[in-house]
Amino acid sequence: MSKDFALGPSNPFAIETRGLSKVYGGKVAVRDLSLTVRRGEIFGFLGPNGAGKSTSIRMLLGLARPTSGEAFVMGRPAGDVATRRQVGFLPEDFRFYEWLSASELLALHGRLCGVDSRELNKRVPALIEMVGLSQHRDKRLESFSKGMLQRIGLAQALIHEPALIFLDEPTSGLDPMGRRLVRDIIRAQRDRGATVFLNSHLLSEIEITCDQVVFIREGEVVTSRDLRTVTDEEVQVEVRARLLSDDTVTLLAALTTSATVDGEQLTFAARSRESLPEILRCLVASGADVYEFTPRRMSLEELFVSVMGRDGGM
Repeated sequence: MSKDFALGPSNPFAIETRGLSKVYGGKVAVRDLSLTVRRGEIFGFLGPNGAGKSTSIRMLLGLARPTSGEAFVMGRPAGDVATRRQVGFLPEDFRFYEWLSASELLALHGRLCGVDSRELNKRVPALIEMVGLSQHRDKRLESFSKGMLQRIGLAQALIHEPALIFLDEPTSGLDPMGRRLVRDIIRAQRDRGATVFLNSHLLSEIEITCDQVVFIREGEVVTSRDLRTVTDEEVQVEVRARLLSDDTVTLLAALTTSATVDGEQLTFAARSRESLPEILRCLVASGADVYEFTPRRMSLEELFVSVMGRDGGM
């Protein structure tokens, strides 16, 4: 074990990994994953299909053994039995016993998690109400729609009030009202002190829900973003001007990223808001006739495209 890791509840991180790697039959699924997730935050885990997200989650849950590297969850080695009792999990592809009712499913998972019967008598109806399924509490799961199964799946992940919750695509199959409900539930879990590790294709949901996000590619973290603070980084700028050319992109290379010129339209990402006056001066000095210069903060989707490229599908 690396001496850089602190054991026990005094550790401020819910998750820590260093050089975590997984190889299947010579194929690298995760390569040198190093990240930290603070306790009590909603953490977004993003990347294109095949980036190693699911394999990484399996290693953190102790369901897959890493080829190399270290992973600690709630201050203990990943897979530690006592720690797993503190973890809730909703996988993307879940299968529940269809002959059970919603109430029976939650009661079963509650007992498996060690919740006593008296406490379950309170938690089961409360959770079913929280996910908006009170009128379906005694119906068999075989009659549930995908969205309803998604919501009861979220409830089962919360039945034992876990300290750390892994949610893999928790809003797939939900309509806008359902997504808003799930978003509110996730925030409520953070408010009670839990940590939420969230993987989703819906970047707009991630952007308004998460505190921190990381982007991974081929199992490695390529960039991160703190969504709780309005920073001066990653400013998207659209410019309309005459006399633009490819030489303009070269001229601005030190101050911008992803700059493109299309006729009288120049689009780029500034490295910082403080650099914008200098960029404008450079454009004017180059002979461009600038008549629009519009900065705005880069959205999470735009950042994803910038980092991963337009072919980096999720």
